[in-house]
Amino acid sequence: MSRVPPFYVNEKNAAALLDMGVAEFRSHVEAGHLPRGREIAPGAIRWSAEALRMIGNGDAVEGMGGVQW
Repeated sequence: MSRVPPFYVNEKNAAALLDMGVAEFRSHVEAGHLPRGREIAPGAIRWSAEALRMIGNGDAVEGMGGVQW
């Protein structure tokens, strides 16, 4: 049976998706370079795996739609 990819990930897995340690990931979040997690249940902070993939792929940049790469 195939594994279902997660919709939301915890801080450790969010950092791993971007090939970062947790401290580095947390630093970028606190500086505003990466989005903050969302509280999906009391005390459960998670990041959108899709949003992190878009950031990693460069697809999350706003205002750059007309740029030819």
